[in-house]
Amino acid sequence: MNSKRLDPLIRRAESREDALAKELAKRVQAHQQQAQRLGDLERFRGEYEAPPVPGTAVSASQLLNRAAFLAKIDDAVVTQQKHIATSEESLAIERTRLLLASRDKLVLEKLAASYRSVELKAEERRDQSVLDDLGARAHRERQTKDTP
Repeated sequence: MNSKRLDPLIRRAESREDALAKELAKRVQAHQQQAQRLGDLERFRGEYEAPPVPGTAVSASQLLNRAAFLAKIDDAVVTQQKHIATSEESLAIERTRLLLASRDKLVLEKLAASYRSVELKAEERRDQSVLDDLGARAHRERQTKDTP
């Protein structure tokens, strides 16, 4: 039976689809963590760049240190934005891979269903042929018994 021959391929396609779904879930989680880090950095920068409390004496070196630290935070924000962009690309690739694996599995399932349908029709034809033969035999036997 051709439909049974596809079962191992379908199981393998399901396994591949499951593995890709798990990988996508990991990447989504990693992406969310990256986005959280970016949010934290931006919040921290917003808090740190607030002007000093009025009436506090600030030296030039403190202002320079503050400016240098803000520049480092800005660099970290830019780096984190690049990580997020890379993560988004990775997510898009994984989504596409999962979509293709799902499509492959669906094609195999439809093919197996088609084969099963053809096999069922062939079996029904064989059964009907057997019934027709039995009916014809029974009819001939009745006619030979009725004829003296």
